[in-house]
Amino acid sequence: MYEAVHAYPDGDATVARQAMTAARYGYDGIVVRTRAALESGGGDETGGENAPATDPAAIADEHGVDVVDAVEIDADGPTAASGAVGNRRADHAVVCVVGGDDRLNRYAVEEPRVDVLARPNAGGGGFNHVLARAARDNEVHVEFDLGPVLRETGGDRVRALADLRKLREIVTYYDAPHVVSANASSHLELRAPRELVAVAAEAGFDGEWIREGLRAWGSIAARNRERLSGDFIEPGVRRGRYETQR
Repeated sequence: MYEAVHAYPDGDATVARQAMTAARYGYDGIVVRTRAALESGGGDETGGENAPATDPAAIADEHGVDVVDAVEIDADGPTAASGAVGNRRADHAVVCVVGGDDRLNRYAVEEPRVDVLARPNAGGGGFNHVLARAARDNEVHVEFDLGPVLRETGGDRVRALADLRKLREIVTYYDAPHVVSANASSHLELRAPRELVAVAAEAGFDGEWIREGLRAWGSIAARNRERLSGDFIEPGVRRGRYETQR
């Protein structure tokens, strides 16, 4: 299972710190969705001399978890989002577009180059059956952000739960793909998979459905890493040398 995290400079912890904590909690990997986390510094909080904070392979070797290079695009509208997706698609294993706005939600689910519609309810945007069908047809995963449920209180927490329940009804009815995250900006906000399952169960979510959403991040990364490799031409077609029968 994987967790999708924010890291320095957009988050409060380095990639290395997030990876170390995720490993301790039993994750197989982390998806680093901060645009600059693996491009600029920030130091190695763990003190590991051989694991520079910006080197995914070194961090993965140091802490025993996969580190996926991702990007989360937070744009003002579909036009800006489209330009950013076009510029970033070839450079990252996972591309997320932040929704929360009706126009952005629709753009994201209708764009096959997008992997994840992140936080579709964050800005009061709607998600309906039309968007769910588009997400299914274009293989765009809808994010279920458990962060507000874990970190908010009172009325804000109640509203977050209601939004998630409504979103789940639509997504499951139309069989749209989904991912699950705690949307951690710090290693202190990370939660183990069993904790996320327990919290979600209190809200009426099936535990296996939550685990499926955590595993989906890794499946997206594996698929796109293959596509970004030099041997990939199109689904089912690879570049290489093959023996011919005589």
